[in-house]
This record gives sequence, C-alpha cells and structure tokens, in this order.
Amino acid sequence: VLYDRATAPDRSTPDVAVDSYLRALLVERDGTRAALFACRDSSGLAEIEAFRQEIAQREAQLNASISVSWGPLTVTDRSDRAATVTVALSQSAVIDGARQTIQDRFRLRAVAEDGWRVCGATKVLA
Repeated sequence: VLYDRATAPDRSTPDVAVDSYLRALLVERDGTRAALFACRDSSGLAEIEAFRQEIAQREAQLNASISVSWGPLTVTDRSDRAATVTVALSQSAVIDGARQTIQDRFRLRAVAEDGWRVCGATKVLA
C-alpha cells in the first residue's frame, strides 16, 4: 500500500495534472507516462499531439534540439467535475548561434475522472 501511494501519479488538482501531462508529453516525450494523466477517451488531445509532432519535425528540419517550457497555469471555470487550464508554451532552440523562441497558448480541459485528468487541448489563436 505504501509503495502504491508513493509511486502513484499526482492527479490531485487540475493544474497539477496538466503540468504533469505536459511534462511527460513535451519534455520527457513519453507517451506512456502522458497517458497516466489523460482521460480514457483521449480523442480531444489530437491538437496537442499534433503540436508535439510539429516540434519533432521542426527539430529534424533544423537539425536542432527544441526545448519546451511554460509559465504559470491559469485555472478557470472550475467545478467539482471539470476545469479549464490555460498555459503559454514556449519552444526554444539555438539556431545558427542565436536563441530563438516561439510561444503558443493552449487551453486544456481537465475532468475529475479517478483524480484529475486532461481530456482536451485547443490552441488559442491570438
């Protein structure tokens, strides 16, 4: 029991679940770990999955490593069962000796489903 508690993924709040999902998906690039923080029906995550694939394609084209980071997660529209989390994702790479950064905003939907899980992600157009 103690081992299970110590190794269980933290899905205690919407922002913790989103942060863990993004870290697994975009930093560690571990789809299996990301799935621990995603809803059983992950069809709403196609847009963030495509974002991850675009990063991989850009790395191959530029022959550069792209790191992804983010700042504060803003939780809105929270109820006992659902919440919206907005975040700015920054992609950074050194290209031709100069650091370049691109920022995209995403709105992620989290649902209380055996702890909080990420069920949807939409790129926010400026």
